[in-house]
Amino acid sequence: MQTTKTQTALFYPEVAVFEPEAFNYELGRRLHAEFQSRGVSLQIAPSHNRLEVAGTDHCQRFHHAKQMVAVGVKHTLTPQPCRPSADYRLVLNTSCPAKCHYCYLAASLGERTYVRLYVNVDEILQSAVKLIKKRGHEITTFEASSSSDPVAIEHLTGSLRQAIEFFGRQLYGRLRVVTKSDHVDSLLDAVHAGHTRFRFSINAEAIIDQYEEATASLEGRLNAAGRVHRAGYPLGFIIAPLILYEGWRRGYEALLDKLADSLPPAATHDLTFELIMHRFTQRSRRLILERFPGTTLAMDTQDRIHKGFGKYVYKPQKAQELEDVLRSYITERFPYAQVEYFT
Repeated sequence: MQTTKTQTALFYPEVAVFEPEAFNYELGRRLHAEFQSRGVSLQIAPSHNRLEVAGTDHCQRFHHAKQMVAVGVKHTLTPQPCRPSADYRLVLNTSCPAKCHYCYLAASLGERTYVRLYVNVDEILQSAVKLIKKRGHEITTFEASSSSDPVAIEHLTGSLRQAIEFFGRQLYGRLRVVTKSDHVDSLLDAVHAGHTRFRFSINAEAIIDQYEEATASLEGRLNAAGRVHRAGYPLGFIIAPLILYEGWRRGYEALLDKLADSLPPAATHDLTFELIMHRFTQRSRRLILERFPGTTLAMDTQDRIHKGFGKYVYKPQKAQELEDVLRSYITERFPYAQVEYFT
């Protein structure tokens, strides 16, 4: 299946809501001036939790929320565990401009799917330092993409570059980033010291075309991955969500063929893969169907088994088939790569 997607433009909101505390930080004041100069509708609210999102139904409210940002201060600073991708989460922002049908944040965010930008970046980073010091000489890893795609909004905040250079100075701290964006150029000359592993979320083109709205094309992501590699970052790929659709074997084989063709040999010697099969909860299924009433995303519980935290995943035989096939495709093309986990 040939992709019809084109590169997305940089995201700018239609509405920006500022919590009063945000103006105590330089980033908050800068964002206000930037949005004002672009004619963005500006509001002030005591808390983003009190925002009213326009729309008469869930679908309208979801798409309107995706045109909004809330600028505020992150008060919960202690990083939470983030297995299996890292030791802890590093939350610089929440939600993102993309509209992926299957998004695992569908349930946790509820109707608050607007992008939240946190302006107290120094405080967030200092909370990570405390954990790094607590663990002594053990390497501590932090996931910057557990609740957002920070690359997709980096042009607004510059927070990710700040975090990358911060971790570049940490002897025992490491950062991990995931993105579906190809807007990486502002990060290529960051002083990272090899301490940030830059991963791209990729999928079969049939999945990207149908279920990943407002994201970069596969070609755009692979081109960006090449630029990131040339900038000296350790590189990885997340193939997620793995979906059993008609022709899935051919689709994932073609994906890995394109990846192999796009990467220079030097990039394949310190390469990681993370494999995550599609999952959903009853609540996320309801929200997805309300937001994307025409979606063809398969969410029949009869084809799944119930796992922890209310999640439905593929039955063991199908899950094992997915894992075996993907691992074999990866091993054939990238014999030196490490598959970090399948889940």
